[in-house]
Amino acid sequence: MRYVSTRGGVEPITFSQAVMMGLATDGGLLLPDAFPQVADADLRRWAGMPFQELAVEVMHPYMGDDISRRELAALVERSYSGFSHPEVTPVVKVGKQYILELFHGPTAAFKDVALQFLGNLFELLLERSGGHLNILGATSGDTGSAAIYGVRGQRRIDIFILHPHNRVSPIQERQMTTVLDDNVHNIAIEGTFDDGQRIVKDLFNDLAFKREYSLGAVNSINWARILAQVVYYFYAWSRVSDGDTGRRLTFSVPTGNFGDIFAGYVAMRMGLPVERLVLATNRNDILSRFVNSGIYQAREVHHTISPSMDIQISSNFERYLYYLMDRNADKVAGLMEQMRREGRLSVPEPLRGQVAALFHAEAVGEEETLEQIATTWREEGYILDPHTAVGVRAAKAFPGAVCLATAHPAKFGAAVQRAIGSEAPPPASLQGLMEKETRCQILAADTGVVKSFIQRKLNERNE
Repeated sequence: MRYVSTRGGVEPITFSQAVMMGLATDGGLLLPDAFPQVADADLRRWAGMPFQELAVEVMHPYMGDDISRRELAALVERSYSGFSHPEVTPVVKVGKQYILELFHGPTAAFKDVALQFLGNLFELLLERSGGHLNILGATSGDTGSAAIYGVRGQRRIDIFILHPHNRVSPIQERQMTTVLDDNVHNIAIEGTFDDGQRIVKDLFNDLAFKREYSLGAVNSINWARILAQVVYYFYAWSRVSDGDTGRRLTFSVPTGNFGDIFAGYVAMRMGLPVERLVLATNRNDILSRFVNSGIYQAREVHHTISPSMDIQISSNFERYLYYLMDRNADKVAGLMEQMRREGRLSVPEPLRGQVAALFHAEAVGEEETLEQIATTWREEGYILDPHTAVGVRAAKAFPGAVCLATAHPAKFGAAVQRAIGSEAPPPASLQGLMEKETRCQILAADTGVVKSFIQRKLNERNE
C-alpha cells in the first residue's frame, strides 16, 4: 500500500510516512493508491466481532508491512481501553432511526475514536525513529480536546492547538485549556475556525519551517484520522444488519470539515453496503450547497448552536474531489487554485448527477435543530446534542437511517436547556471542568504571530 497526493506532486510513500507527513508537501491531501476490497464473506465474518477486533481487520490492509497485526492489535486495545462503554461505539434504536453513539471517549466527542488511536500511533512511530514531533492543529470545538487528550504528557510530542476565541462552547474551551501538561499549548485566535485552518495550512506549506520544527498534523488532513473513523461505519452496519449483506444502509452525518462523511465514502468504496450518505450541515452550508448545485463557494461564517460545524472551507472536500475527478491530480490542483483565487469552484454538469446519486444534502436551521432536540426528547426520552440533532433532522425522510451522534449533549448545555428546559446530566469526564485552572494564549489570527509563538515556546522547551 502506497500513498499519493491529491495534487500529484509527491512520490508514492508508505503508511508511516503518510502519517508523519500529515499534509502533503505539495499542499494536497494524502490518500491510498487503492482501496482494499471487502467481500460479502468478510462482512458476514465481521458481523459479530467486538469493535477492537473489527478495527484490526479494517485498518491493517492500509498499513502494509509498516505495522504488524500484533502491533496494531496492541495499539487498538490501548486506544479504546479508556472508553466508558464496552462496545466503544454502540448503536441504539431511537424511534424509526438508529443512533451510532460516538461520544464514549475521554472528551465525550467522536474525535476520540480517531485521536486516541492516532496519539498511540505517533508514540509507536516516534519510539522507532527516536524523533520528536510538534503537532499543529486547528479546531472548531472537539478535535482540539480529543487531540490534546490523545498526546498529553508524551515526552516525544508537543502539541499546539488553535481554536476561535469565544466561538466554541464553554465546556469545549475548558476541556482544552484545563490540560496543563508541559507539552500542551493552547492558542485562542481572534477570528474564526477557517482563520485557524488557514494558518495551519500556511505553516505546513512553509516547508522550511515544517522540516525545522518537525510539524505533524492531527486534523482530519491526517489520513490515519480518516482510517480510524472508517471502522465505526462497518461496526454500525454489522450491528444493524446482523450480517445480511443484502441490506444497504443510509448513514446521516452532521459535518463541517467533510472528514467524518468522507470516512463513510471510504467504507462504501471498500464494499460496505451503503444506500445513501446524508450530508447534514447547519447554517454554514457550503457542502450542502455544493451537493445541490455543483458549486463550492465560501461565504461568511455564522456562529451557531452547533459550533463544531461553523466552517466554510472544508479540508477533506479535496479528497472527495480527487475521486470525483477520476483521480486526475492536475484537475484537482487546478480547481483548488481556482478556489484560492476566486473563492469558488464548480464541477461539470455530468458529474453533478454522480454527486446527487450518492449524497442527500440538507442544511438545518437553528429553530429546526432546537425543535428536533425537543421532539426526540418528548417522544423517545433521548437527548440529542445540537450537532446530532442536525443529522437526525436531515435524515427524517430516511427511516432506518443510522445517524452519527458526534458529541454528548452535556457538552452543549445552553442549547439543550433552550430545547427541553434542562441540561443533560454530564458524564464523569465532564464533571468539575468549570472549576479547574486554565492556561491559554490569545493571539491575532495572523500566520506570522502564531509562527513566532510556536518558535518561542519550542526554544524555551529546549533550553
